[in-house]
Amino acid sequence: MTPESEELIELIDNEGKMAAMLAPSFPIVFKYPEIVGMLRRLGFEKVVEVSRGAEETNKQLLALTKLHPDRRYITNLCPAIVRLIRNKYPNLVQHLSPIDSPMSAIAKLVEKKWPKKYKKVFIGPCLIKKLEAREDRPKLKILALTYKDLQDVFEEKGIEPRITDKLSRFDIVACDTRLYPISGGLSQSSGIINKFTDPEYDVISGPELAVKVLDEFSQKSELKILDILNCEGGCINGPGIVSSDSLDRRRQKITNYWNK
Repeated sequence: MTPESEELIELIDNEGKMAAMLAPSFPIVFKYPEIVGMLRRLGFEKVVEVSRGAEETNKQLLALTKLHPDRRYITNLCPAIVRLIRNKYPNLVQHLSPIDSPMSAIAKLVEKKWPKKYKKVFIGPCLIKKLEAREDRPKLKILALTYKDLQDVFEEKGIEPRITDKLSRFDIVACDTRLYPISGGLSQSSGIINKFTDPEYDVISGPELAVKVLDEFSQKSELKILDILNCEGGCINGPGIVSSDSLDRRRQKITNYWNK
């Protein structure tokens, strides 16, 4: 049991008012709408899709490219990449896009819709999101857990899917950005692939390729947008996911949910 899992259990035991912010990679591990019902029975009064926050991320990035058409941007969605750049490529920090990540964007939307009412709990595939919540976005007071953490809490509290869970629905939804956890999801859902030429944007995932591209970034002046994620294939391969599915099967689960 991680410290974050224990903190969630404490919130549940104390009947704290909570809003679950579920990352768009959740269909790899959980079925919809059953997962929403399970979260509500666990104690969450509100359950929202982080893909709605991704819509705000897209808007902010496109606004930047319009406001500063000559500037070059590296997406800041992946906290592992952000930390890699800070530690190994300090000269590239100036290119990190100064926008909200989907997690921070949805947290702001939750706070705006229900002011100071709920503890915001992010649930996703990434271990480093815990550092982003604590170190990069402390004012938002987000408790970040992985899917594995949540599964441990479900087991601890005896929460399993029920037939009635099929009646549950999200309180905040989004559709197009449900592709976000797949490498290139930002570029596709934001329309970057249509607004920029091939040399002007690049989609990268995986640690080895990430290092190679970052090494070359300063020399590639034609590259305007670098859509980059640390995990191979994107967030669908995050370390907080416990699944025997292949990458292709994981992509298919995300695509199937998006098509709904």
